[in-house]
Amino acid sequence: MKIGIVGAGMVGSTTAFALVLNRIGREIVLVDNDAKRAAAEAEDIVHAAPFAHAMTVRSGGFADLDGAAIVVLAAGVSQQPGETRIELLGRNVAVFRAIIPSVLEVTPDAILLIATNPVDIMTQVATRIAGLSPNRVIGSGTILDTARFRVLLGQHLDVSAKSIHAHVLGEHGDSEVLHWSGALAGTMPIDQFADQIGRPLTSQVRAEIKDGVRLAAYRIIEGKGATYYGIGAGLSLIIRAILGDERRLLTVSIVSPQSEGLGDVAMSLPRVVGRGGVTQSLSPDLTDAEEEALTHSATVLKQALDSLQAQ
Repeated sequence: MKIGIVGAGMVGSTTAFALVLNRIGREIVLVDNDAKRAAAEAEDIVHAAPFAHAMTVRSGGFADLDGAAIVVLAAGVSQQPGETRIELLGRNVAVFRAIIPSVLEVTPDAILLIATNPVDIMTQVATRIAGLSPNRVIGSGTILDTARFRVLLGQHLDVSAKSIHAHVLGEHGDSEVLHWSGALAGTMPIDQFADQIGRPLTSQVRAEIKDGVRLAAYRIIEGKGATYYGIGAGLSLIIRAILGDERRLLTVSIVSPQSEGLGDVAMSLPRVVGRGGVTQSLSPDLTDAEEEALTHSATVLKQALDSLQAQ
């Protein structure tokens, strides 16, 4: 199947590279205002195909997205050191207003996968511009935050992150909510597992893990200017779930009616992802503190969206 990627910067090109190495899809088309950059990235990435599987990787214009099953929107301005995701909002909305009609003109049945930050609000903006059902406009949401949470828990417990089942909910940003009460190591509650192996999750450890998840992007951006490996791999996982109709449970962001009683807000919850996009959204059991934090996260997003509409 054909996959389109609009935006051939670090996130878009790394996503294409991850798709090739993970053997997902048969054709990738990179579209960017900088056609020379897109062509160079496509040529470089296709040289990795012999090490993975036969695949076409090329650059093109919007017309070349015809027939794409999924189009990743990774276009936009980059997050600068010290800049919050919310501060990116005004600068990236104009980009989406220009590109989404051009995408849908040639591939109206495609699922849109949003990677541009602030991703939850950009997912909501994209849903409105596209006029599509929310289940077909999917933000990468907290899929990367969830991966970071699992990595840090795995490191503390000295087990593989693949054996950790834990999620980050709400905003992909500062108000995100680590779902501690639902976290498992294998099939055991995370606290019980930690106590049994002599690595308890003390309040200090929890605080360090929370900061490790929440501040990861800021540290990486300060050190090298952008994050792209983690999210590129995460986007490839979402694409695989869609193309393969895997019905995989992922923390992705879509517009949900009456989120935390605040009306339509795009934020991350555990959702079933398959060929039709998001097919089910789940409401996990939360402690009172987690419920309060999730409501706060939804409020932060709603206020940012309201400020956009007021402009």
